[in-house]
Amino acid sequence: MWEKSHQLTLALYRLTAGFPREEQFGLTSQIRRAAASIPMNIAEGCGRQGDIELARFMQIALGSASELEYQLLLACDLGYIEQSDYDEAAHQVVEVKRMLAPFIKRLRATR
Repeated sequence: MWEKSHQLTLALYRLTAGFPREEQFGLTSQIRRAAASIPMNIAEGCGRQGDIELARFMQIALGSASELEYQLLLACDLGYIEQSDYDEAAHQVVEVKRMLAPFIKRLRATR
């Protein structure tokens, strides 16, 4: 899960490098922050004690992934990324979300 989200973050850093300069502090920054937030929160959650804390950080990572989904759609609709790049990135985000959601559910079930 962490590795997949890390690879997604790296890919999105490369992809957003081609965004218009005027988006450097706008959509480029938002996409990068949301993407990086996913593996950061996974890592931080793993460093915490107990399933409750871990679940909380996994939930934050899931929220960042959901935010990222919209940001990628917006970038595609604005013409900043090609449809094929959007499709690939969106697919990767969905994969990460599909790993996070059941993990969170299991953690919460153990309470």
